[in-house]
Amino acid sequence: MKNSIFIATLSVVLLASCTPKTSPATATTMGASTSTAEQIVQGKTIFENSCGKCHKLPEPTAHTSVQWVGIMNSMAPKAKLTDAQHQWVYDYIVSVKK
Repeated sequence: MKNSIFIATLSVVLLASCTPKTSPATATTMGASTSTAEQIVQGKTIFENSCGKCHKLPEPTAHTSVQWVGIMNSMAPKAKLTDAQHQWVYDYIVSVKK
């Protein structure tokens, strides 16, 4: 079980390192929150509903904000999120305090 968790984590890290560095959602907006409080609430709802459709939701505190960029870049297209929704979900995830 530990090996499969390790392999899954390693896969996510490798996938994150292979994502383009100039994707629109990461190059200009990922980092400092640009979302309003209302948009962050929408991001939480989108996270719970869109991401939760396909798999168990990870704890937002399980990864660093940098790791979440890679995860979000790989998962947002599968969830068919717009760039704005992508940003709101990211801002919600990184707003959760450890």
